[in-house]
Amino acid sequence: MEEIIDAVQTAVPAYERGLDRNVRVGVQQALEGFLELVAGGDETQLPGHDVYFAFGRGEARSGRSLDALLSAYRAGARVAWRGLARAGDDAGIEPQDMYTLAEGVFAYIDEISAVTAEGYTFEQSLEMRERHERTRRLVEALLAEPQPPAAELQRIAEAAGWALPERLAVLAFQSDHLDRTGARLPEPVCFAGLEGVGWALVPDPSAPGRRAELSTALRDASAALGPTVTVELARESAHRARLALDALAPEPRGRLITADDHLLELILHSGGALAEDLAHRALAPLDELPPATRDRLLDTLEAWLDAQGEARPAAARLHVHVQTVRYRLGQLRELLGPALDEPRGRLELALALRVRAAR
Repeated sequence: MEEIIDAVQTAVPAYERGLDRNVRVGVQQALEGFLELVAGGDETQLPGHDVYFAFGRGEARSGRSLDALLSAYRAGARVAWRGLARAGDDAGIEPQDMYTLAEGVFAYIDEISAVTAEGYTFEQSLEMRERHERTRRLVEALLAEPQPPAAELQRIAEAAGWALPERLAVLAFQSDHLDRTGARLPEPVCFAGLEGVGWALVPDPSAPGRRAELSTALRDASAALGPTVTVELARESAHRARLALDALAPEPRGRLITADDHLLELILHSGGALAEDLAHRALAPLDELPPATRDRLLDTLEAWLDAQGEARPAAARLHVHVQTVRYRLGQLRELLGPALDEPRGRLELALALRVRAAR
């Protein structure tokens, strides 16, 4: 057994400083298990199954890679086979029987490797679920109203392995695969799915390259980024991000919206029934027109208002003759009265058109 342990330490750098008790137990179990397997014939189940499963879990907890462990198995198998080959030669065992034994040795190593890998993967999945749960608690705490006390918030962040920044922005996103999309977000962004919406905490959102990283990660999602705020105001950033996501979620997906670039739309969207009433009242004189006529006049009104009351740029935008715009403006004045020439009237019409476009 000591020869196998020496070989493992020599062949695998991860173990060159010595093997812990679990590894030694594993070597001993491997030798005893192989002999048991040989003695029992083909019907014998893998001896020490639970040992190797637990061994894999322990290696995952230690932070060593699975590759190192499987390399150790192979190194040990080579040394064990050399010893068996020498013993078989000394005993005069037929070569064909030795070939069969060799196949058994390496099949056995493959089998215990598979069981160990199963334990390793199982432990990783448990750790990942626990990390996700700690991150979820952090996101939930930051977006809570009210937030937990600062000391409690710090404790939750430390448990999640996340350093609370001085300032952050909250990202809201919708995706068919929240976890897969969130996993692409760059470090040190952390995320969690809450009630079907993805929420991400983005420290230093103005850092060079950060916007490009977020856009790449969110290539299959509808997403909106709230304003940069202190940690205490994270809920406000989240509220604005969600408002932008609901009001402006792009189709096709893949465009990251910055909420503060669309404050007017957000104000109108959050106004709800009041915004609808404004739009209905301001544009009601056009309701009785045929749909095609109404749409032409509304498009003309929007272009003219955006051109600050100038007919020529409005005509260029609509790709029509300037006289056509002036004719339509005459129709609009008959329908809307003095609203076209009053600052307040123009503002209400412009807002009404925005509400109509959003609707």
